[in-house]
Amino acid sequence: MLTYAEALEKVLSTVRQLPAEDVALEDLCDRFLSAPVQAAFDLPRFDNSAVDGFGVLLSDVSAATESSAAHLVLIDTIHAGESGSVPVLARGQTVKILTGAPVPPSVEAVIMREFCDEENGAVSVKTQATASENIRRKGDEVKQGQEVLPAGVQVTPPVVGLIASFGHERFSVTKQPRVAVVVTGDELVKPGDSLKDGQIFESNSFALAAAVKAMGLPRCMTIHALDSREATTSAFQQAIEQADVIISAGGVSVGEHDYVKVALEEDLKAQTVFWRIAIKPGKPVYFGFIDQQIDGEARPQRKLIFGLPGNPVSALVTFNLFVKPALRKMQGAAEPAKMPWAGVLESDLKKKPGRMDFVRGILGCSPAGALSVSPTRGQDSHMLSGLAKANCLIQFPADSERIAKGQCIQLELLDWRS
Repeated sequence: MLTYAEALEKVLSTVRQLPAEDVALEDLCDRFLSAPVQAAFDLPRFDNSAVDGFGVLLSDVSAATESSAAHLVLIDTIHAGESGSVPVLARGQTVKILTGAPVPPSVEAVIMREFCDEENGAVSVKTQATASENIRRKGDEVKQGQEVLPAGVQVTPPVVGLIASFGHERFSVTKQPRVAVVVTGDELVKPGDSLKDGQIFESNSFALAAAVKAMGLPRCMTIHALDSREATTSAFQQAIEQADVIISAGGVSVGEHDYVKVALEEDLKAQTVFWRIAIKPGKPVYFGFIDQQIDGEARPQRKLIFGLPGNPVSALVTFNLFVKPALRKMQGAAEPAKMPWAGVLESDLKKKPGRMDFVRGILGCSPAGALSVSPTRGQDSHMLSGLAKANCLIQFPADSERIAKGQCIQLELLDWRS
């Protein structure tokens, strides 16, 4: 069986990034840049004041103190957004400059108004200044033509603001993948309906759809297939026609009514990349794809298929480990798989060697200020309560049988948002 690292590498090497599209500023957040942000001009565009204050020559205030102020003549006031003639300071003169207003070339520093007294066209300055104090110089932040942000960056509110500051009304981001969820099982009943003996409420489609939505992706379609090969094939065929990524839950193992793998490989001719991984939870994970040639397109469209286990914890953990990085790469993320963190284990862990365990944990901070992590109660693959409380997955290496309290361990954050 593949290791976790091998399986993740195969997933990411199979995924293709989707094409780009131009999106309005108000819809950019959480998307991924498909092109770098280039500086269309210097930032700041011109020398401007960082404060409300008075522009001075350094020599005029070189000896100014609280008890021995420098007395200057006020010759003008400059407001933000103002254009026109620029005053030129001479010895003994000052100009009032408001925050964001242009700073004339002759001004050597701007002194905050809190250190000045203004009365009847005269200004008393009670402090000295250094060269360029409180002046935002042209191009201090970025120079025209400079790459400000590379492609692959996820758009946050500051990124939106930066793009807008260069005058872009729209910007290029990678398209969002369409996702479909297929759940299998005769015993599954939709929440709100009545249960009969031997039936359970179906939760996987809701949990997986919520995980997709939390990434900022469009609402996904969900399909319930009964336990037959024909129904399973039909459900996948419908999903493949509508979506770029198909996620199934259940029917992927070797049971009498597990039809996912045979339906995909034999009926739909999917190309299998792997089936089964040496991890817990989530050993029976199927990953494959179907390339569909579309008229007028040079390259076939690749439909990704993830067959996840039916146990609720296994489905959500393997979604986080494999599906989420694949979706992020399709969206154009520069780093689809997030780097692991490290923390100090707060209690002993034991297991049989052979598979990497992903233990649900709660990450916190020790009294000494170090990151610490404690396993949650309820680690079985059907126990959602432990996963609901967890904010991380502890990586328990495959060849290890015991990790002692106090050891430093690697973990993955469980952040369901993109």
